[in-house]
Amino acid sequence: MSGDSELCRLEASELAKRIADRDVSAVEVAQAHLDRIAALDTAYHAFLHVDVDGALAQAKRVDAGEVEGPLAGVPLALKDVIVTRGVPTTAGSRILEGWLPPYDATIVERMRDAGIVVLGKTNMDEFAMGSSTEHSGYGAAHNPWDLDRTPGGSGGGSAAAVAGFLAPLGIGTDTGGSIRQPAAVTGTVGIKPTYGGVSRYGLIAFSSSLDQAGPCARTVLDAALLHEVIAGHDSRDSTSIDAPVPPVVDAARDGDVSGMRIGVVKEFAGDGYQSGVTARFDEAVATLAGLGAEVIEVSCPHFDYALAAYYLIAPSEASSNLARYDAMRYGLRVGDDGEASAEAVMAATREAGFGAEVKRRIILGTYALSAGYYDAYYGQAQKVRTLIKRDFESAFEQVDVLVSPTTPTTAFKLGERVDDPLSMYLADLCTIPSNLYGGPAMSVPCGLSDDGLPVGFQVMAPVLADDRLYRVGAALEQALGTAALLDEVWRRDHAATS
Repeated sequence: MSGDSELCRLEASELAKRIADRDVSAVEVAQAHLDRIAALDTAYHAFLHVDVDGALAQAKRVDAGEVEGPLAGVPLALKDVIVTRGVPTTAGSRILEGWLPPYDATIVERMRDAGIVVLGKTNMDEFAMGSSTEHSGYGAAHNPWDLDRTPGGSGGGSAAAVAGFLAPLGIGTDTGGSIRQPAAVTGTVGIKPTYGGVSRYGLIAFSSSLDQAGPCARTVLDAALLHEVIAGHDSRDSTSIDAPVPPVVDAARDGDVSGMRIGVVKEFAGDGYQSGVTARFDEAVATLAGLGAEVIEVSCPHFDYALAAYYLIAPSEASSNLARYDAMRYGLRVGDDGEASAEAVMAATREAGFGAEVKRRIILGTYALSAGYYDAYYGQAQKVRTLIKRDFESAFEQVDVLVSPTTPTTAFKLGERVDDPLSMYLADLCTIPSNLYGGPAMSVPCGLSDDGLPVGFQVMAPVLADDRLYRVGAALEQALGTAALLDEVWRRDHAATS
């Protein structure tokens, strides 16, 4: 590896400062990360495409002073569900293999304008449907803590890249927990912003009323700095909120929770929660109380129905969104012998291009939307969604934020749940309600379980109160010292590559 490999250990904010001060060039920083990817990603499989030329070209622009910003020159790993002009974008699916988008997503435009260096596109469950990255059409990603375990999903590639020091920053998307759950099991920080707080223009759709892109990082401040870059109104996205971006960076630098009311969700405890996860969560809550926060137990009774409602709403929207992959306009085309009908080509292409989990959800969604079943399934699920929103609204009349474990267990072994969809879906038990509500939520590390694997602490806030997440996250990070949690991963991998 490059002699500059120690640069890969630095936080994004520190890297940005050194680049701005001309202590190191953006090209040197980009090359150090590209070298580390070359050395380690055969084991992690975090990336589906590494854009060496594009990354170095952007780094040169930063060094030439053509672009600037608080994260100028800092490398980033981009989930492969965000379209990037001229760069392969697959959404983890064989049906889009080799597709080169003709435009950039708004997120990509904003990062380019801010001087962020995109290293490449990261591995993910196909069309963001999964909780382990095992449903990727290109092979599973691996957790830097233990290569036999999942880095979570669907955004396991971005989380693995950040946890493995292949990039200090990442972008994920969160439909039912796909930023927060990978963050929890890799010991990183992941945020689902308020729905509509970050533009969805150029985000390949899974479930349009739930999908939201957000930052992944190794520290709360780094996540806040990235959040501020990508957030804000976008007229090209009809769901974008025309409101000021919450003061997330100031909140991350403050980290004062004295006087805050912290609501512990009563329903997120009991059977199914790993003892080490519960222990670290309870310790984190006690830490917040020791910092001056008031802890209150809150009941959100309809959260128990969130998983069932989600797995009717999300597949229903997916069945509509994925109808565009018809072999006629772009992407894979199979079975066209010059005589086959359009219907036959479409069927053959979808059979070859879609994986088993995507087919399962399309079938579920199509059934739920079909004549005679719409009211019984999709309509009822939307009523439950309304009840869950009311639970949040009632809770936020009593407290400033809600907290829970991010996921009931630490990282499970690859292959352990892949043939048991319900067991896989339970990984998102705690994260799904925030997507149904539309409010922001964060996972921040709160220590290691008895098995030596990271535990995530989830913070949920009202719509457009994203800054509250960062206050709580920063307070915990400082008090528990979790910013150093990944040092173990660094030392092991650095010794192996030196």
